Amino acid sequence: MSGSLHVTLKQQRQQHQQHQQQEKRQHHYESSYYLSTKSSVSKQSFSTFKTASHRLKTAVTTEKGQEVVKLSPLPKRAKRTYLAMDTDKEVIGYVIPVFRANHDVVRGLMETQEEVTEEGINYVAMRNLFVREAKEALQVKVEKKTRTTHIRESAERMELSRTMDEWAEFRKKMNPDSLTHPPEIIVKPRGQTVWEGKTVKLHCTVAGWPKPRIAWYKNNVLIDAKAHPEKYTVESNYNMHSLEIKNCDFLDTAQYSMSALNVKGESSSVATVVVKRFQEGDEPGPLDPKPHGFCPEHGVTFETTILDKFEVGFGREGETLSLGCTVIIYPTVKKYQPEVLWYRNSKPLKPSKWVHTHWSGERATLTLVHLNKEDEGMYTLRVNTKSGFDTYSAYVFVRDADLEVEGVPVAPLDVRCHDANKDYVVVTWKQPAVEGSSPILGYYIDRCEVGTHHWAQCNDTPVKYARFPVTGLVEGRSYIFRVRALNKSGVSHPSRVSEAVVAMDPSDRARLRAGPSAPWTGMIKFTEEDSTAGVVPGEPSDVVVTEATKSYVVLAWKPPVQRGHEGVMYYIEKCISGSDTWQRVNTGMPVKSPRFALFDLAEGKSYSFRVRCCNSAGVGEPSESTGEITVGDKLDLPSAPGNPVATRNTDTSVVVHWAASKEVTHLVGYYIECTIVGTDVWMPCNNKPVKQTRFVCHGLTTGANYVFRVKAVNAAGYSQSSSDSDAVVVKAAISIPGKPTGVTLLEAVKDYMVLGWTEPANNGGADIRGYFVDYRTVKGDVVGKWHEMNHQALTTTSYKAENLKENVFYQFQVRAMNMAGVSKGSLPSASLECKEWTLTVPGAPVGLHVLEVRDSSVVVLWEPPAFDGRSPVNGYYLDVKVASAGEEGWKAVHEKANKMKYMKVTGLKAGTSYVFRVRAQNLAGVGKTSAVLGPILAQTRPGTKEIYMDVDDDGVISMIFECSEMNEGSEFVWSKNYKAMTDTSRLTIVTEQGKSRAIFNSPSLEDLGTFSCVVTNTEGISSSYTLTEEGLKRLLDISHEHKFPVIPFKNEMAMELLEKGRVRFWTQMEKWTSDCQVEYVFNDVIINQGKKYSMNFDKSTGIIEMFMDSLEITDEGTFTFNLVDGKAKGTTSLVLIGDEFRELQRKSEFERAEWVRKQGPHFVEYLDFAVTQECDVLLKCKIGNVRPETEITWSKDCIEIAEDDEDAKKIERKDGDLTFNIGKISKSDAGIYEVFLKDERGRDRSTFNLTDAGYQAVMNELFRVIANSSTEIKVLSTEHGIVLYSMVTYYNEDLRVGWLHKDAKISASERVKSGVTGNQLWLKINEPTEKDKGKYSMDIFDGKDGVKRAFDLTGQAWEEAFEEFQRLKAAAIAERNRARVIGGLPDVVAIQEGKSLNLTGNVWGEPVPEVSWTKNDKDLLPDDHYTLKFEHGKFASITIAAVTTADSGKYALVVKNKYGTEAGEFTVSVYNPEDEENKGEKKD
Repeated sequence: MSGSLHVTLKQQRQQHQQHQQQEKRQHHYESSYYLSTKSSVSKQSFSTFKTASHRLKTAVTTEKGQEVVKLSPLPKRAKRTYLAMDTDKEVIGYVIPVFRANHDVVRGLMETQEEVTEEGINYVAMRNLFVREAKEALQVKVEKKTRTTHIRESAERMELSRTMDEWAEFRKKMNPDSLTHPPEIIVKPRGQTVWEGKTVKLHCTVAGWPKPRIAWYKNNVLIDAKAHPEKYTVESNYNMHSLEIKNCDFLDTAQYSMSALNVKGESSSVATVVVKRFQEGDEPGPLDPKPHGFCPEHGVTFETTILDKFEVGFGREGETLSLGCTVIIYPTVKKYQPEVLWYRNSKPLKPSKWVHTHWSGERATLTLVHLNKEDEGMYTLRVNTKSGFDTYSAYVFVRDADLEVEGVPVAPLDVRCHDANKDYVVVTWKQPAVEGSSPILGYYIDRCEVGTHHWAQCNDTPVKYARFPVTGLVEGRSYIFRVRALNKSGVSHPSRVSEAVVAMDPSDRARLRAGPSAPWTGMIKFTEEDSTAGVVPGEPSDVVVTEATKSYVVLAWKPPVQRGHEGVMYYIEKCISGSDTWQRVNTGMPVKSPRFALFDLAEGKSYSFRVRCCNSAGVGEPSESTGEITVGDKLDLPSAPGNPVATRNTDTSVVVHWAASKEVTHLVGYYIECTIVGTDVWMPCNNKPVKQTRFVCHGLTTGANYVFRVKAVNAAGYSQSSSDSDAVVVKAAISIPGKPTGVTLLEAVKDYMVLGWTEPANNGGADIRGYFVDYRTVKGDVVGKWHEMNHQALTTTSYKAENLKENVFYQFQVRAMNMAGVSKGSLPSASLECKEWTLTVPGAPVGLHVLEVRDSSVVVLWEPPAFDGRSPVNGYYLDVKVASAGEEGWKAVHEKANKMKYMKVTGLKAGTSYVFRVRAQNLAGVGKTSAVLGPILAQTRPGTKEIYMDVDDDGVISMIFECSEMNEGSEFVWSKNYKAMTDTSRLTIVTEQGKSRAIFNSPSLEDLGTFSCVVTNTEGISSSYTLTEEGLKRLLDISHEHKFPVIPFKNEMAMELLEKGRVRFWTQMEKWTSDCQVEYVFNDVIINQGKKYSMNFDKSTGIIEMFMDSLEITDEGTFTFNLVDGKAKGTTSLVLIGDEFRELQRKSEFERAEWVRKQGPHFVEYLDFAVTQECDVLLKCKIGNVRPETEITWSKDCIEIAEDDEDAKKIERKDGDLTFNIGKISKSDAGIYEVFLKDERGRDRSTFNLTDAGYQAVMNELFRVIANSSTEIKVLSTEHGIVLYSMVTYYNEDLRVGWLHKDAKISASERVKSGVTGNQLWLKINEPTEKDKGKYSMDIFDGKDGVKRAFDLTGQAWEEAFEEFQRLKAAAIAERNRARVIGGLPDVVAIQEGKSLNLTGNVWGEPVPEVSWTKNDKDLLPDDHYTLKFEHGKFASITIAAVTTADSGKYALVVKNKYGTEAGEFTVSVYNPEDEENKGEKKD
């Protein structure tokens, strides 16, 4: 060892002898196998004297004068031999150097065998030598021994050596190796080729002793049959072994190998299984069209129907989300179940702690527990049958959890571990969609050792890159990791933890994944020594820099070829550019992994790196230098994506396309953000990055105007956001309709033809507004150009093409039109000649349609042709063919003409599509065929019900048809022989919700025929029932039996408990006579009136009673009433046994105790609550058997309410009713209320818990009263807009009120606001526009589902409200802008004669008003005496020079504009001082 002192050989030998003696005493050596298996035998071990080679100790003197023993370096080629033995000198452990299987596997293999094989013992666990001897160097002891002790220990050592030699000879004689042999495969598994959906079985026969253990592999991966019992079955009977692969699919094509293993060796064999498809091609994805194939195993073709499909889902982190579909497989085969698989983004999901799947046989359910953003994506349900597969997909969005601190970023996602080694792993993650109020500054990485709950932060400084090398792991331990994001506002929630990763050598991990292994053939050899022990390792190779950022640099290299079996560790050295000095980076402890991360390097500087290997023999030569590496980021931020384009998709989604980033390396994906026009709040559309350049953004508000932008992300961070897209309104996209079909000729004359066609199956999402007809001429094989026939759209599916030329052939095509545009032209009609029909045969029937589509039948209906020919139509012929067949496939459904305009076609094959056509016939012959109807799929709609006959208890005969898929406006329409019924005297129709009953008023032969019922506004739900003469006779017989039945019971025998715990058995008959007799029976024994039983039969009411005072154990059994009424008989019984009897007996005893309680003051009705119509909350109860001296006490929260308390005023007693009027409840009223009754006869108590659930129940009832008190929505127009309001009796602040417009929640804005004023709930629409028209509804929470009030603000209501708003607005404008005098003029002016008067008035008006002055209601004109001015449009002034008494009078300032006129009046009084004095003197 470095730093040790050199001593003489003599000193070394002395220390060597002392070390041997110390080992003899302490017995501290243990075998590696003994340590790994933790054997319970004594932990004592011995070392053989002959083969052991020990390191020499060196005694040195420290500075303190103490003598310390140190180990000398291990010499090359040194060998050690350890042997573990118990107290009886039995060998208990050894090490196998070549066979490196997992200890648990080896131990399991050994436990199955009876023999114990002893092998070589001199192998040393060299891989632990370096660490163990380092510990020995730290734990050396100083011990002085006498010569006597040394001699005694030497003798004991020699004795031990002799004993071991004798034991080895004995074991050689007893070695049972001659009886054992390695596995031998007698019959090898044979390769097979099978079809998809089949089951394949591989067989083999293996011999060997001890009995070999068999393992099966698929492409060298161990098959765990117990984990996948639905896929694999492994059997082992004696020496015959098999692997069964069930329901093979294309992914099962692989090489399957069988490995047989025992202690003597291993043998294996390989067989190839090839699975063929019914349709050749590439492996279909989950969204590809499904293949179909006949299943010869069951003799059917399975058809899959997926119903009740899950929609686009939205969840929040931490919540649980379930997806499910109903799957119907037809036909049903006993004990056969399909394979149900779930995928996320086309990758199969496996059950885990986060993912739970369930298949009930009909319902497939996927439950995502504790949602995280990693769970976001496209989810696909795939149902595999032996005839093919079917899929359904929908997207699931996961929103971020609520933030505890506003502005912090959301949690990162998708934390993964890569390149794991003995003490090193690389952790990667994806950046979140939302950075918070400021950009992300970096990330913190936390680790936790599996089995503990302590999280340790791996980095002190946040890292910017989305990957980080974590070092310092302990070999053999498992770790999980999580990541947190940091910005200026704080740290985010931690991400979902990664999968656990083990810190171990990658080669060991590969061996563990592959399972136990050994040489394919040959023997397991055990060696005594290793020729490479103690060899100094060579230099590593291929040292490269795998990652380089400004924060760290990661080195990787390959281990040396020459390293021995004890393992090597590494020292890393660096050299700054421009110098020749190499510095060791990890001076404290060498690393075990061929990876190393260097931190604290200077950014911008260049370094070179190299690696040295070391083991117990020393440190090897350095590797080649990496060359100069400059510290800095090697990965650039991606460039901004191209301009996004947003297009309409559905009412709540928009499709966004964009161009990919041009400059990007290692793209992680894209984030899409949106904002509503007029706001500056950007919201993420996806919380998990997507790599494609197209994304459907769901969950948008219908009718809102959105703008979108995109940003790219890689490990370096986010790109700049793209430019904003053009604004798009969220509403369903409308497309042009499909093509019309079946263009046929209905009638032809010399210069015109009548055409008919069928409307397109797809209207493009909008109503068909009309049709356009094109024509072209045909001459032989030459066709002309298409020309339009009509310039205005047709509203019918027929057209009279006029102004044609006689004897010219024409072809016609039809195009449909909706608001999106005009469709493509239909298929051209046949070449039609324009000439007057001289044929006497009728034209083609029209209006073909189908009803009652079933697996094997369908009813086809039609209308007569427009042209009857020379004579009326007297019959029809119906043809049918398989849709995929050619023209030669047409077959007549019947031979004789059918006079009806309908026919039921039977004998169809389920799952096959058919087309139909009809020909009309008259006396002259059969006419042309109609347009082809179809294809129609012969398949019964799931959930379809048929009309059935019913005879009720009164003998009333009726037909019943039920429909579970009623839509708004759906009605039941009954018909007879597929014609509307005009005679209502025969049937009475009664319809209740989804059930319609046709009651026969007086059944007779007149009612024979086919009755059908169609449910309108559905997808053709219909059924029919044919009433025959035989069926009618049978129904009449059943009706007669019902009219004269056995004695009917209105109520079967029942039991009830009476006061004092008495038991009453009773029944009531529905029909009886006075001759009816009753026999009472208990357990087949007739019982009579007596002390125990009392009976009563009230023939006026038909009630039969039997009473018992109490129930005893002997009363367990069956009680029966037997009735006889003439020839009619009736029996009713009640069985009281087991738990039911004991429960009844307990209740009887309770009722008796209740009776005792009621002898004193008691509660007739216990304390409960009620809410009045005025919304006051009352606590009430009803008491009974009280006296004046009975004490009645109320308490709240165990505190008695005294008479002088404020709450005592709320208590009221009226007769036997006690009430506590809480009034308008608030949270301060919560508590536990109790009422006590007490007097000399007894006491009773009642409690009401007005907290938690009790308080919520009261509030829910209060909400119900408030909600039901709300008036219908009324409309009020103001100068600012339109107000919708509803009045309630009382309003509570906890009441939830929501407003909706067109069934969409209204978001609050400056223009549209909702609120409460007093008891008025209102919605104010400021400055309304046409977009504000529509249906408004108000949802008031009533504790359950809510009360809805609606108002349709369209039509006259809108016009009146909008007109009134405009009127009020105009009036307000006029009031604000009308001309008026706003001040400046006095009411009265007194002025002395001779003085000048000047008055100025303030004027307002828009536009500026006209100003005039009047005196005594006469216009005043300016002159020398009167000066009138109007300045700045605001100030009007009048000046009267040298006023006289003549100027006294009533003046007015008159202002006028287009909005109105106003006058400011004032009075001028002119006086003469002398006259005033004279008047005063006269008075005196």
